[in-house]
Parts: sequence; C-alpha cells; structure tokens
Amino acid sequence: MAEATGAGVAGDSAGPAEAAGAGEAGPAEGARTDGPGPAEAAGADGPGPAEAAGTDGAGPAGAAVDGTGAAGAGGAGSWEEAWTGTEYARNGVVRIAYDQLVGADGDPLLLIMGLGVSRFWWPTGLAREFAGQGFAVARYDQRDAGQSTRMPGTGPRNPFAAVARRRSVYTSEDMTDDAVAVLDALGWARAHVFGASLGGLIAQRVALRHPDRVLSVTSDAAIPSDAAGLAAGRYVRFGLLAKLARTKFPAGREGDIQAALAVARGVASPAYPFDEQAAREWIEREVDAGPRDTEAQARQAGASWHGPKLRELKQPTLVLHGDHDPILRVSAARATARAIPGARLVILPGVGHDLPEPLWPTIAREVRAVADRAARPAG
Repeated sequence: MAEATGAGVAGDSAGPAEAAGAGEAGPAEGARTDGPGPAEAAGADGPGPAEAAGTDGAGPAGAAVDGTGAAGAGGAGSWEEAWTGTEYARNGVVRIAYDQLVGADGDPLLLIMGLGVSRFWWPTGLAREFAGQGFAVARYDQRDAGQSTRMPGTGPRNPFAAVARRRSVYTSEDMTDDAVAVLDALGWARAHVFGASLGGLIAQRVALRHPDRVLSVTSDAAIPSDAAGLAAGRYVRFGLLAKLARTKFPAGREGDIQAALAVARGVASPAYPFDEQAAREWIEREVDAGPRDTEAQARQAGASWHGPKLRELKQPTLVLHGDHDPILRVSAARATARAIPGARLVILPGVGHDLPEPLWPTIAREVRAVADRAARPAG
C-alpha cells in the first residue's frame, strides 16, 4: 500500500489502485492521493479506541458521533424536521426501524450504526453533506438496538465473552439480511452502504452475502470481516472499554443519559473539541439505553459469520479510520483494505472513534468518489 501525505487526511489504496490520474486532484483538490477517490491529507498510524469484545470496534456503545451528536448541526430546520417518521421493515419476526432524510434525492445510501446504539447517533449534518453529494439517505436500527426488535435469549452478559465464545441467538448473516429487508422496504434494488464501527463490519458482510444488492461499501472504524473470535482481539484497545465497564450509572433515564454521554466523550476525537452541551441536547432528546445494555451488545457481538472471505468482495470499497481511535487500532483498517481488492484506505489524523463535524465535507466527497467508481464500467 502506498500512502499519501497532504493536509488533513491520509489516503492509500490497497490492491490495484485506480489512480487519481496526473493533473487530477479529485474532490479534495491539492491533496496527493494514491488510489481511487479524493484524499485531502496526511496521516499516520496511531492509537485507536474500542468497540466491543473485538467484533468491530465500538465498545459498549459503537458510534460515529461528532461534537453535536447524532442530531448534528448542519443545515436549516430543526432536527425533528430533518428525518421522516419511523417506519419498519420485517425480516421474519424481527422488525427493523428506519427513517429517511427529508428532501434527499439521488443514489441510495444506507447508513448502518455500531454496537448496541441507535440510528440517532448518525449526525444529521453529515447526512445532509451526503445529500449535497447526490445521495438519498436512509438509516436503520440493527436488531437489538434502538427501536428495532430486542431479541430474547440467554447467553453471556459480557460482549467480550460473547465474542470469545462466538455464540448468540442469531448469526451475522441474519444481521445482513436485516439490512436487505430495509432496502426492500425502501424499494431500493441496490444501494451504497456506509457502516460505522460494528456497522462497518456489517456493511462488509452485506456486500459479501448480497453482492447483487450493494453498489459500494464504506467501512469506518471497523475490524475486517475475516477476523473472528479471539483473533479479533489483536485489533482492540481495551482501555476505554474497561473504564466504561467499571463505571456505574444510576437507574432509569438519567443513567441512560449519563452512559451515552460517557461513551460520546470517550470516543471523541482529540484534535476536535467535544461539545458536551450539544451532545447532551441530542442525547436527552433521543434517550438510548444501548450504551449500557450489555446483554444486547453481547448478542450482537457474538453473532457468528459463516460467509465468504473479504478477498471475494468485488464492490468498490472505502476504508476510513481515525489515527487516535481509542477502541480499534489502525491496523484493523489496514488489514481490511489489504484484504479487499482495490480498496481505498483513508486515515483521518487526530480522529477518534467518531466522525467530527469539520471532516463531514471531506468524508462526503470520499463516499461520492467511491460511489462514482461503482458507476464506471470495469476495465
């Protein structure tokens, strides 16, 4: 993999890099890039944060949060007006909650959130950046999260134990089928998928299990699909996860708020100020018990995968990772990009296990670039 240096993002390409041709700076003008897509910057390997028991990288919570939280700023109108009302797709007995960004038209883009947390952790401002790049945007709650079905069943109460035992009441294949059920409900024959943390792992697997339904993949702050069980532990940073696991929160709504704030604060990017007041505002508006529901996290984390290897993933793929992720090491992203033919790797300097607001335009351009690769004929 050849790395590029520039001003804010480090990009490289794994496999047959498509080449950002001579004289073409791409969407991020002025940056040197080595692969298909725009890169605006430069970065290096660095520390990274946690996701849960090694399944993908989101610790007790998962999350792609920014300083303003899932409700994010960005654009006129209130947060409540930005999204349609909750609708439900069905995968057998499981109901999957989803909504769509109001007024967004274009290429279908499905957002998949991380371990245990709801779709409300997606920043509305980021979704609007995607809309500005020509996407119709939808997001959903994975099973055992948000407003989707909470699954019954006994098993490990600790996500780490669940990953080690690779045991759950459902499989990772079931979780990918949930995503396809949402596509069916939306009437989308095919879509681009963007997953954060555990959602990044699921995005990889949706493309592997349902290649005819996926146009391109963006995997952010996630482990490679090929890593399973204890082998995934090599990519995990356990410090933040252990700290959160030891922290006691009061029962009820206030405890849920405190737990969500602790997660948002813990995964925030050191190079970008964390806006605690803004985070509290959206967390209080959409209280999510996911950050401390370890049983639900354990069921998601323990879901085993029996599908194809990453080398069989043929869709254009973008791999993003913050070089200060406190949950997952940058080596997770590098391994993912190496395994997928032609994948583009972008390391985000100073970024944790979230997606900070100042980088939303860059991220949206990168996603647009990988989507455009899917539209070009092969050869």
